[in-house]
Amino acid sequence: MIAFSRTDNSVLSRWWWTVDRWMLALILVLITVGIWLTLTASPAVAERLGLDALHFVKRQAFFLCAALVTVLGISMMSTTLVRRMAILGFPAMLFLMLLTLLIGPEIKGATRWLQIGSFTLQPSEFMKPFFIVTTAWVLSSHFTDEKVPAKRVAFGLYLLVVMLLVLQPDFGQTILVSSVWMAQMALAGLPLMWLTLAGVVGLLGLGLGYALLPHVASRIDRFISPESGDTYQTDKAMQAFESGGMLGKGPGEGAVKLHLPDAHTDYIFAVVGEEFGAIACVMLLILFTGLVVRGLAHLLEEENPFRLLAAAGLIMQFGLQTLINVGVNLAILPSKGMTLPFISYGGSSMLALAIGTGMVLALTRRNRFIRPGTDPLGWRAAE
Repeated sequence: MIAFSRTDNSVLSRWWWTVDRWMLALILVLITVGIWLTLTASPAVAERLGLDALHFVKRQAFFLCAALVTVLGISMMSTTLVRRMAILGFPAMLFLMLLTLLIGPEIKGATRWLQIGSFTLQPSEFMKPFFIVTTAWVLSSHFTDEKVPAKRVAFGLYLLVVMLLVLQPDFGQTILVSSVWMAQMALAGLPLMWLTLAGVVGLLGLGLGYALLPHVASRIDRFISPESGDTYQTDKAMQAFESGGMLGKGPGEGAVKLHLPDAHTDYIFAVVGEEFGAIACVMLLILFTGLVVRGLAHLLEEENPFRLLAAAGLIMQFGLQTLINVGVNLAILPSKGMTLPFISYGGSSMLALAIGTGMVLALTRRNRFIRPGTDPLGWRAAE
């Protein structure tokens, strides 16, 4: 049990008395569940690929340890440091995304990755939290100086990000980023007419993608009319849920994962359904919901526009990514290749989510043990 005096003004003590320990606990639980489920889901995939049975488990354990350190480290930052980190990280990730188009290997028709030794880096994953916080900084500047063309600058940054994502191509990330950006613009006071126009443009863009890109059309066609193409993974995922029932078949007893190519990544939720049952799936969703609701609850009384826009965007990204992954597993959304936060295997996604949740913890830090209007040690959230 960590114990710090409230009169202790050290960095660790300030962090301990200001961080939301419930949110931190939920993140730690998800990280623990993630390594446990990787141990259940990945050996069959590793053996099918001719690898050591614990290949993915060992790598995921390393990623999860790195994610834990990242979450804790960033959660100790001040608001100013979080903002600076995003402003520096955003252009760096844009540059790396451009490099993927030039020198990145093509995998399944897309160039989204950079090979760095044995590690495959996906810059677009890290771009998301940096873009969200940078957009929040730009939009919040309008609240202090109305002459700043904040919304136009934010729109320009958004177009740049979307252009690089479409060129990869990665329509799943494009939809996710677009949804969060529109929500931030709405919070910043963009008129309803412009939000409606943005939605129409988004639908037109999706229509163009369907008309011009065969793989996008194929995914949508298979979702609308399964008999029109290969729906192997979706069918196997649904078979897993049916096989698991309410209580599941037991840890390690699932059979569908033996034939599901992405059982340890995009479709790990289906493995949970087969081996632990519908009740475990609901409990897992409650963990995600608790983290999102807890984060949003902090913003109800937030007066700083930057912290409000940044934290709301990061929390929304986390929640939407969860919904998309679960929706794909349940066959209520087209396949998009989106990971389940802290549960699916994947280093880039894991570390990027750690950066995002660490930023949320930092932006929502408050001293909850002082009376309103008093702050003897300066423990309010740092500007």
